[in-house]
Amino acid sequence: MSEETVAHIALRVHPGAKKNAVVGKRADAWKIALQAPPLDGRANRACIDYLAKLLGVKRSVVSILKGEKIRDKIIEIKGLTSDEASAALKTASEA
Repeated sequence: MSEETVAHIALRVHPGAKKNAVVGKRADAWKIALQAPPLDGRANRACIDYLAKLLGVKRSVVSILKGEKIRDKIIEIKGLTSDEASAALKTASEA
């Protein structure tokens, strides 16, 4: 994996859920449930933390490119390809 490799994934985030989970995929966006409420950026921080753990990368390489104030987000992950990120999300959604 090269540091120049960058993945972009589309998410539909559902804050305030019972547990953190990848719920599935709809169209081109992965649906993610997060326990954190959508207050004071808590859901955004939880989203980054959850994705970093799920993808096995450092938190610092995961960032929100678009959608900080809405449920539809574009996430950037440095050091992974989009296929690698999608494969990890698919595995998590099937677990």
